[in-house]
Amino acid sequence: MRKFLLALSVFWLSAFTSQGTDYEDASTFQSGEWFKFRIHYGWFNASFATLELRDETLNGKDVFHVIGYGKTTGLASVFFKVEDNYESYFDKRTGQPYKFIRKIDEGGHTKDVEINFDYTNNKATLIDHKNNRKQTFKIQDDIQDLLSAFYYLRENWDIKSLKEGDEHISNMLFDDDGVYKFKLKFLGRETIKTKFGQVKCLKFRPYVQSGRIFEEDESLTLWVSDDANKIPIRVKADILVGSIKADLDAFKGLKHQFKIHMN
Repeated sequence: MRKFLLALSVFWLSAFTSQGTDYEDASTFQSGEWFKFRIHYGWFNASFATLELRDETLNGKDVFHVIGYGKTTGLASVFFKVEDNYESYFDKRTGQPYKFIRKIDEGGHTKDVEINFDYTNNKATLIDHKNNRKQTFKIQDDIQDLLSAFYYLRENWDIKSLKEGDEHISNMLFDDDGVYKFKLKFLGRETIKTKFGQVKCLKFRPYVQSGRIFEEDESLTLWVSDDANKIPIRVKADILVGSIKADLDAFKGLKHQFKIHMN
């Protein structure tokens, strides 16, 4: 689940952005949107992950609340049980995250982390509830967390200006490792076969840190719908112990028609 969300958000943290978007009148997504992804490890259906977007209020501010949840299923859960919960509260006007929550149990490895973002003082405070400690990180206004990035880039990017070979770098904070810098390269357009039919996609290559999770710095490939929804269709990653593929399996609440070509 963590590898999938990291791969997904690496894409959305690219810098194909414009400024001044008002999320209260978002043109790409809306409250009630929901996705389910089926994650395959080799020949096995290893797990699933869901993303759900809601309207809420946090400290008197109108926000979007996104919840990401994933767990292993079937045979995979016998050998390695995973149950992860991620949440983000981000501003309806600017898209900036206010709070990020990460509660995970991955084969007995657990974390219970909360990050609060303070843009007045340009800092983020990470609270490790499991180990009862705090950390403070210096941030800038362009910071995103693991989930808020997904919606920020969907609303702000300009796909018409993309040229093959374009590369961009942005910042993300989601754990006690501090602020991450990611580079993303646009590889071009491609039509891929899915359970829904043929889908026209934009193809990307994120460059990630090798040795920690992924096999090398070019181990990830992502396909995103080339339409008004800009939703992830497929993620493929080579990791240290094999390969992972995640496919969009179900959805509801899209703001625009999902354009497909029947097989």
